[in-house]
Amino acid sequence: MKPDMTRLGVNRRYFLQVSAGGLVTATALGASGLLTPARAAVYEKFTWISPRGTLEVLDDYPYWAAKKAGYFGDLATDMQPGPSDGTATVKFVDVGQADMGFPSPGVFSFAIQNGMKLKSVFHMGARDTFSFAFRKGEGTKDLKTLEGKTILLGSAAWQAITDPLLAAQGVDVKKVKYVEAGWPTWGTALAGGQGDAALSWEGLRAEWIAKGLSFDYWLGVQHSKFPANTFVVRSADLEDPDRKAFLEKYLRGWAMGLEFGYQNPRAAVEAVFEQFPTLASNLGPELGTTSILQQINVFRGDMDKRGGWGWHDMASWQAFFDQIHKIGQITAPVKAEDVLTNDLIKPANDFDKAKVKADADGAKLSDGFAKLDVEKIKANLFSGAL
Repeated sequence: MKPDMTRLGVNRRYFLQVSAGGLVTATALGASGLLTPARAAVYEKFTWISPRGTLEVLDDYPYWAAKKAGYFGDLATDMQPGPSDGTATVKFVDVGQADMGFPSPGVFSFAIQNGMKLKSVFHMGARDTFSFAFRKGEGTKDLKTLEGKTILLGSAAWQAITDPLLAAQGVDVKKVKYVEAGWPTWGTALAGGQGDAALSWEGLRAEWIAKGLSFDYWLGVQHSKFPANTFVVRSADLEDPDRKAFLEKYLRGWAMGLEFGYQNPRAAVEAVFEQFPTLASNLGPELGTTSILQQINVFRGDMDKRGGWGWHDMASWQAFFDQIHKIGQITAPVKAEDVLTNDLIKPANDFDKAKVKADADGAKLSDGFAKLDVEKIKANLFSGAL
């Protein structure tokens, strides 16, 4: 079965234009194919693009912590929110309007299905971050009960996330209805009585509490063996020695930011809040720290079994690719080693961990963060889980 990718906004024949005001838009191409801008041998400014249409979240804390600490050195780096279209993070990288994207495995599978020559180089989400939210008292531990029900999504492209997750739990996905309730309002729609469940993820749970949205959750981090979001680049960039060397240094900055956050989550939250004052006022220290601890649990995984920050578990990924092939999300089998690489993980993790720990331990906290009991927050990290 071939999935209806057009309905999910999937169209290979496009190119991206930048207007005078800096707005990036997608435009259909004719029969001549894709237009890719000429680029220098090394990146003039390395652009990372969000999968969610905004940067005002805590999900990217390793970057902001690393940037504040100077871990990127003299590398020219840039972060862009991108459109809220769930597939933009891979489309932009594919055509050269961004250099690295952060897709979910499902959206990465969309790129593979549509012939995009991308490769995952740094696996951020060691555990499955995705979950299903339910109104209080209406949740279930058995996702098969969602057959015949309606699940709300922020973007139609997120069906590529939910279908394999549900199928792995024995759900007949043909019996599930999806409604695109819009970003960032799909959680509010669930609370307002629409649909029966909504897709969520770690970190977002705390942000929804800050918005007054209290749900019960089936948590993938507890019940799923699948991987979560990852960093992808153009495969061709890995064949260029200069660009590969740049990527190693760039990913080292992220790895150091991850280590910094693990050693001092409160200081990492403050680094993000300094960038986004509105986010700081909306969340506050306690919920901000709760959100980042949820994400650290996902990003770190079982580090004793990993080759460092960003290491791909090929078996987990292979299970995911096998599942999406089984349900027709991709039309041909995928071998994990063909689209993922751990070649950059050793150099990315080649940093002075003692120095990063000293930096983290020495970070000065504001009063609101300093008085927080981090261990108490950790003890309640899975509050609302079914």
